[in-house]
Amino acid sequence: MNTQQRVKGKVAVITGGGSGIGKGAALRLAQHGAIVCLLDRTVENAEAVKKQIEQEGGKAEVFETDISKPEMVERSMNKAAQQFGRIDIVFANAGINGKWAPLEELTPEDWDTTLSINLKGTFLTLKYAVPHLKKNGGSVIITSSVNGNRIFSNTGASAYSSSKAGQVAFMKMTALELATYRIRVNAICPGAIDTNIGENTETSPELEKVKIPVEFPEGNQPLEGHAGSIEQCADLVLFLASNESSHISGTEIYIDGGESLIQG
Repeated sequence: MNTQQRVKGKVAVITGGGSGIGKGAALRLAQHGAIVCLLDRTVENAEAVKKQIEQEGGKAEVFETDISKPEMVERSMNKAAQQFGRIDIVFANAGINGKWAPLEELTPEDWDTTLSINLKGTFLTLKYAVPHLKKNGGSVIITSSVNGNRIFSNTGASAYSSSKAGQVAFMKMTALELATYRIRVNAICPGAIDTNIGENTETSPELEKVKIPVEFPEGNQPLEGHAGSIEQCADLVLFLASNESSHISGTEIYIDGGESLIQG
């Protein structure tokens, strides 16, 4: 049985599916037969992805969702399950870079915003998906990062890196807790990927005063010499969503062309 058959007819819920890695995963899963539910706070972007999926012969639906708001996440999960009868795959992908600044400049509000969307949002996504996943088992994939897990040299990214490290710890805890229900939980840890996430990054000019100079070998990605693509991430998500990875749970997988091995 090939990978396409193994996700055909399954219902996949993707947060942040309107752009970047979420969009790439939505298109790839739909191409391989999954019904895709896009949970996104930017509805127009998600609708454009839905339209593309439908033009390619797939099936998708959009649910306006701010993943930091429990009531919206719960409502969207329930609607997706009610409309399609089940949830089999959850890609907890939505997130922001947030404010990158020295500790003295980083405000409690900056910290809360990043942690609320990235870490609390991941918690809420799984919390409200689990009752539906328990019925048939399934696969959960979380978008974490090399930051906070392998790379700690991006000065000023303390809130972002903490949220991403927290996601990996949360993934491991839930993988063990949910194993008895045949629910697998894994995380992907991208390095530099060609997306538009930089648009939600606020970088302080004060960072230059606290940065520690570090020299790297020429080029960032040893494997290919350039940033990765959303399509490469989508292929990894497809693998983790399918039965091809049926014995993999509680694992973070780095997808960065070896970049983090020289920047940690």
